[in-house]
Amino acid sequence: MIQHPSPNFNDRLLPIGILVLHYTGMTSGAEAIDWLANPASQVSAHYVVAEDGQVLQMVDEAKRAWHAGRSWWRGVTDINSASIGIEIANPGHEFGYVPFPAAQMDAVHALVADITARHAIKPANVIGHSDIAPTRKEDPGELFDWPRLARAGLAAAPKPCMDPNWTDMGFMAALGRYGYDVRSPREAVIAFQRHHRPARFDGVIDAETRTILRGLLLAEGL
Repeated sequence: MIQHPSPNFNDRLLPIGILVLHYTGMTSGAEAIDWLANPASQVSAHYVVAEDGQVLQMVDEAKRAWHAGRSWWRGVTDINSASIGIEIANPGHEFGYVPFPAAQMDAVHALVADITARHAIKPANVIGHSDIAPTRKEDPGELFDWPRLARAGLAAAPKPCMDPNWTDMGFMAALGRYGYDVRSPREAVIAFQRHHRPARFDGVIDAETRTILRGLLLAEGL
């Protein structure tokens, strides 16, 4: 791990209980690292994982990095204070979104495993930027290998179940209970699908989407 300090941090106000995964959304990893280290940017992350799997630490975990912006998860609005942020080098949807290389995913997997073990972060609280800011963000996106983390017990995995046949209003209530900000319903559904059913994230509340959410609630005991 390479130390590449960013000046963009301050003190936490909450205990760590969330891990947020992002993509950098810039033309190169080097450009993103320079931006995250630039005082003028007013953004940072605790870690950056380069395309080749190299991990850089930019902010000490004890400090509040500035990666989440305006966001909400399970009633927490100061996500920066309650979370650790990992930026994964990828051009993102704006600059030619591409799959995450194997070496990069290997490094992300190892880093997530280490962080969640040390801070006792629950799998359901290992989330993407789009999960906490569904009206603003799409990252890490539909190409990120969430199933790999879920199989390893590092991210949420639904229990097998039947379609609960909720109405759309019932589904939105359940999605809010699970942890999403549902004030913009379609965007919240798209964010949920992008993470948990990436083959189709059209915002339509269908049987598969309902079943996945019900399985996640069962896994959480909610």
